[in-house]
Amino acid sequence: MSIWDFGRKVRMCVAGLGPRGTSQMKTLLEMEDVEFVGVCDVIEERAVKAADIIAEKREGRRPQIFTDSHEMLEKVDAEAMLITTDWCSHIRIAIDAMKHGVRPAMEVGGATDVFECWEMVRTSEQTGVPCMLLENCCFGKKEMTLLNMIKKDLFGDVVYCAGGYEHDLRDEIGKGDETHHYRQRNFMHRNGELYPTHELGPIAQYLNINRGNRMVTLTAMSSRAAGQQAWMRANRGEEWKDVRFNEGDVVTTLIKCAGGEMISLTHNCSLPRPYSRGGVIQGTKGIWEEDNEGIYLDGISPVDPKYWTHKWEKDEKYIEEYMHPLWKAYESFGPRGGHDGMDYLALRSFVESVQKGCQPPIDVYDAAAWMSITCLSEQSIALGATPVAIPDFTNGRWMEKHPMPKSCFSLDTVHEDMFE
Repeated sequence: MSIWDFGRKVRMCVAGLGPRGTSQMKTLLEMEDVEFVGVCDVIEERAVKAADIIAEKREGRRPQIFTDSHEMLEKVDAEAMLITTDWCSHIRIAIDAMKHGVRPAMEVGGATDVFECWEMVRTSEQTGVPCMLLENCCFGKKEMTLLNMIKKDLFGDVVYCAGGYEHDLRDEIGKGDETHHYRQRNFMHRNGELYPTHELGPIAQYLNINRGNRMVTLTAMSSRAAGQQAWMRANRGEEWKDVRFNEGDVVTTLIKCAGGEMISLTHNCSLPRPYSRGGVIQGTKGIWEEDNEGIYLDGISPVDPKYWTHKWEKDEKYIEEYMHPLWKAYESFGPRGGHDGMDYLALRSFVESVQKGCQPPIDVYDAAAWMSITCLSEQSIALGATPVAIPDFTNGRWMEKHPMPKSCFSLDTVHEDMFE
């Protein structure tokens, strides 16, 4: 049986049908074993449009339409829920879903409060309903290949990782009031690492976070906010010229791990720049840097014998040689969905976990730990870069190194035998 074969039908509902939610829904519609039974958005016309798309793709089988996610959970017979609403409502809706016995899969974004992270964890534990964070970057071709290289000890003992969400989003932020995009109000009222999981998700796999290691403390600092206000003055006219944005243009967060490793995160969305996730892996046997697509491996990469100068190599040949077996199989199958195919893999891993009745590869403890970085960074910045403790949402179970269920989509272990 191929890993791409479809299984039993999964009855799913979706909350949040803006551009991202609609895109994710369309990706799920490519999976014949996903049946949509309900769609919801606070803007009813979005939900109606989504229902039309589903009906066209599913031979007229039209899901029920709602404007309230709680009402949808009360009335539809769903076993899984895709949550693609605004950042501040992800956890609240996920908690409601678990209380209804429905497995939630949340889109990414940071938490607003540590208490809601604890409530999410406790609800999952008390109900026995798993919860997944759809961090698609964990399933990226390069990220999974680097994980494979780390597991094969090419970088040695990894002591430092860095990553960022550095993306010129001034237009999206600036027009958020017109397009109903929640990013605008977050940038107006908050100041912290607002979008940590794209970089932190893969790093957490590299460093075995929650499975033999954990994040212990962080300290964060932000620059002043200037870029978005300058953009608003230039593009939105007089009514916006004095509106204040609170989010610093560049936010840097440093995290210390129980194993002694250090993580550096950078958030930069309101200044002109090319897109980057700024990845760095530094170990005792080598280093990889994303922005220059460079790699140096001790004893393998070239060294100028005259001046003993270490030279970067392009990482392309290593990515090809050590490509994760999931991506080898995926390239044969044909990547599909958004973000170069990452979205499909993240969603497919969730559907598989529902079908098998097991924990997803990114579980509720991962979700709580990664999402908490946002509100904790806000606290640290507000206190003048004071170190802030990161809770242990596993209550000590991280020391047991408990493995995740064996799957071709596993992120803690590379199960090469599943691809033979």
